[in-house]
Amino acid sequence: MRTLIKNGTLITAAETFRADILIEGEKIAAIGASLNAPGARVLEAEGKLVLPGGVDVHTHFDLPMFGTVSSDDHYTGHKAAAFGGTTTVIDFVSQDYPALRQCVDAWHERVGGKAAVDYSFHMNITHLYPDTLAELPVLLDEGISSIKVFTAYNNRLRLPDNDILRAMRVAGKHGILTMMHAENGDVIELLVAEALAQGRTEPIWHARTRPAWSAVEAVLRGAALAGMADAPLYVVHMNAAGEVDMLAYARAQGLPVMGETCPQYLFFSEEDLQRPDGAKWICSPPVRTPADQERLWQGLADGTLQALATDHCPFFYNGAQPIEYEGKPVAIPGKELGRDDFTRIPNGLPGVGDRLPVLWTYGVGAGRLTPNQFVALTATQPARIFGLYPQKGALLPGADADIVLWNPAQRLTYGVRYAHHRTDYNLYEGWKLQGFPETVLLRGQVIVHQGEWRGRPGMGRFLKRSSGEVI
Repeated sequence: MRTLIKNGTLITAAETFRADILIEGEKIAAIGASLNAPGARVLEAEGKLVLPGGVDVHTHFDLPMFGTVSSDDHYTGHKAAAFGGTTTVIDFVSQDYPALRQCVDAWHERVGGKAAVDYSFHMNITHLYPDTLAELPVLLDEGISSIKVFTAYNNRLRLPDNDILRAMRVAGKHGILTMMHAENGDVIELLVAEALAQGRTEPIWHARTRPAWSAVEAVLRGAALAGMADAPLYVVHMNAAGEVDMLAYARAQGLPVMGETCPQYLFFSEEDLQRPDGAKWICSPPVRTPADQERLWQGLADGTLQALATDHCPFFYNGAQPIEYEGKPVAIPGKELGRDDFTRIPNGLPGVGDRLPVLWTYGVGAGRLTPNQFVALTATQPARIFGLYPQKGALLPGADADIVLWNPAQRLTYGVRYAHHRTDYNLYEGWKLQGFPETVLLRGQVIVHQGEWRGRPGMGRFLKRSSGEVI
């Protein structure tokens, strides 16, 4: 099938220009002025912006936690991503078995035939079994070129620093990128125990027991380990001003260290945790302060941070009350599980569908980011870092035809109605937005058009990734 997108304004990470795009099958075949393609389906893009589909490299679908499971699976979460203009997501494989290949196989089974956009996996490394280090190169055969380690979640996910160093050495040698959740697990364990002993169980204590300084020192420690391992590091969900400072310092020393932040850290603070419904904002690491928000914005604008992902991991606010999803009632236990104890509130927020619309209005529209930076942070640079470029994140001949026709004039009052996450709330309910995806194509197929879902379970494909770049 041939499709011709006519008269749009293309926005890439580097350029803005008017052109047509010819799609042959699943790929971009040509880009130029006044293209002709007899018999092709024409999508008129006059007055629209034409962007590469978003790439969200930090998502959690169907993730077990605290006796329940995140409420979006690999269909509902992918569908929400598509409505928000994201056409590629990367999820995390839990290390539930001693053999890494067995873990990966189990996660493929978990996805089943649900995928509605293209996707890939990172591999969590939370235990070093006797053969784990020797198995790391096997991940490349599986198309997985990134691992994730944790300096928090003692006795569950955390590796000691010496094991992180060992894993980073092997990963770096084989072109595998190490990602890090950077907090001080020992400090958190102490502060949580003290808070509970004092009867401090409200949601605000989630943030107060995970202080910013514990994250700041962990980022610098992670950068030091990267230097000692001679291996690249990508710090996930950075949320504190000092973390950006530490990342800037490490990069100034020539260390191959990169970082991402997420929308929740740009827009919300500890004050939200003190609301009557503060459990909605519980995520790890926690939201911080307005001063931290400002430094994160600076880091995005000046290139200290390389990506904006979401850490999408939604839970119902009240899982005892069903919602309607695709015509059927759905209720999944959620944040009400920790009504009387912040340590039992599932950690995670919806966001995969919110990322692009909210960032466009309050980043580009507010003058904090240029349209080209928007594309770089949400599509092109994530694709480059994680070994997907130029197949994804690009408007180039030969790239997958993952394309968003963006209506910069559309105004709406945002919230659950537009987000399409399978949960009962949206963090941005009632926010005024200008600029929204109008038509979304996945490999040349229209999957969203003017609020109508045209995708289906099973049309998303697993992406086998190669080694990425250090930006």
